[in-house]
Amino acid sequence: MHAITIPEPGGPEALVWAEVPDPVPGDGEVLVDVVSSAVNRADVLQRQGFYNPPPGASPYPGLECAGRVSALGPGVTGWAVGDEVCALLSGGGYAEKVAVPAGQLLPVPEGLDLASAAALPEVTATVWSNVFMVAHLRPAETLLVHGGSSGIGTMAIQLAKAVGARVAVTAGGPEKLARCAELGADILIDYREQDFVEEIRKATDGAGADVILDIIGAKYLDRNVQALAVNGRLAIIGLQGGAKGELNLGALLTKRAAVTATSLRGRPLAEKAAIVAAVREHVWPLIAEGVVKPVIDRTVPMRDAAEGHRVMESSAHIGKVLLMPPTAA
Repeated sequence: MHAITIPEPGGPEALVWAEVPDPVPGDGEVLVDVVSSAVNRADVLQRQGFYNPPPGASPYPGLECAGRVSALGPGVTGWAVGDEVCALLSGGGYAEKVAVPAGQLLPVPEGLDLASAAALPEVTATVWSNVFMVAHLRPAETLLVHGGSSGIGTMAIQLAKAVGARVAVTAGGPEKLARCAELGADILIDYREQDFVEEIRKATDGAGADVILDIIGAKYLDRNVQALAVNGRLAIIGLQGGAKGELNLGALLTKRAAVTATSLRGRPLAEKAAIVAAVREHVWPLIAEGVVKPVIDRTVPMRDAAEGHRVMESSAHIGKVLLMPPTAA
């Protein structure tokens, strides 16, 4: 088969479409013929040499895919050759084939085409696990999403609205904010022109956000705590603004607030399977009903994955960027 390899870390040009050995499904794994994959920030970090795959994972980038089951490893039940699926991966999605633990497979949601399903596993698992399983967002609460026009952001808006929460977003510029509004965002904050702490306080009569989903990290840490409501929960899932910041514990104590930080890729298989099962139970019906949908900015040939990475790094996209291998059909 062919896959995107990274012979040496570097810029987008470091991504090389090359012939590599076919993966073989191990115990409890399924082999998937990839029809589409998607670009994530973690792929960019891996290409740059900052985010290696966990031990035993595929060395190729790609944290999600959609395709058809072509073989079953020993001990796999509940799936059959020919099933159309999407999958949460630890790596290997930028390829024509990938071996996936069966617990990380999902059926393609009813009403959605196979290729588009690749835009779902990483964002739905990330949002559901952090906003709902960890931060316990409830109806009528306010969620603040940083990067509202990103793949994560566009999914967080829709899922929060689906459960009856109020949603605030930060994004750069009127076009991105307008798209967030179309998806249901109630409070629109242009981080280039506005102070999100001030704006969230204005919009909530001084109360603040009950839950904040943050992709920035250190740069926003102090201001995020300022923006939290009493009993608020800050969920950090990215470090685009740095890894080391100063935390005012006094402010946190006063607000009886909580700060959590999680990543998805390196979690044990059992934890990933539990998250995927929760996504299938709670999110898949919303997609089938048309209440929630993937937001796809564009599709790029997988052999030109470098272009997908340039789009991601430019932040010019809204939603997800998909990759299609030559063998996809």
